[in-house]
Amino acid sequence: MSGTRWFKSSYSNDSQTCVEVRFEGDRILVRDSKYQGLPDARPTLEFEGAEWTAFTATIRAASFPPA
Repeated sequence: MSGTRWFKSSYSNDSQTCVEVRFEGDRILVRDSKYQGLPDARPTLEFEGAEWTAFTATIRAASFPPA
């Protein structure tokens, strides 16, 4: 995969067990950082814009239930 770099949230500090994201054209790719030494073994999720928006909204709703 070429294009932009993988990055992780600034909230994850130096943890090796977090999610990395990469924006590549109209696709958003997501992977687990713990597979750093095994590039062929890294499962990667791929989203389009609307799917990414729905995915992140679901995570936010599950993480922060309404008061």
